[in-house]
Amino acid sequence: MAILAEVRKESHYVPEPVITAEPGIYKEWWANPAVVGLMGFATTTMATGLHNVGYWGAGPTLAMAIAFGGTAQFVAGVVDLRKGSLFGGSAFMAYGAFWWSLVVLDYLLPKTGISSGPNELLGYFLMWSLFTLSFFVASFKVGNHLAGLFGLLLLAFLLLDGVTLGKVPAIVAGWEIFITGLVAWYIATAILVNGVYGRKVLPHS
Repeated sequence: MAILAEVRKESHYVPEPVITAEPGIYKEWWANPAVVGLMGFATTTMATGLHNVGYWGAGPTLAMAIAFGGTAQFVAGVVDLRKGSLFGGSAFMAYGAFWWSLVVLDYLLPKTGISSGPNELLGYFLMWSLFTLSFFVASFKVGNHLAGLFGLLLLAFLLLDGVTLGKVPAIVAGWEIFITGLVAWYIATAILVNGVYGRKVLPHS
């Protein structure tokens, strides 16, 4: 009777990758989480932009911020860090936490009587501007499309700083935020399509 290994060999069985064990470290194979992470960021950002231009209320943004932009993107970041991606994992986890914090700041805290005035909002967006600046500088080593995305994202936070100060119209910031989300959507789509087809269908760098 043929043993299992022989049966697999006869049926052109492709063996699983060998996982090297290291003391205190358990390695697993994970799929690329960038599609979920970028899509969560993209769609929530576009929803936010449409809210800022007055297309709809805060409902879609809050819902997306909790479920997709927040939770799903954070989980994608955990997976990406496990895969060894410092840039992607850190970005997904941090901006996932950003969307959660936005829900807390705009919705939950006011329910408890804690409201945020212009100074608090300016400080909040300024902190995220500085955080995004760090990733913008690092993004040039990662890829041209991501460098463009983080450049647009940095501009978005700077415009939100201006909106808070009363120097920039909300509609201007809103459309720029929407475009930022659209760029993230394209990058996610390129990763998805190219990965599924196994070749470069959409330009991506």
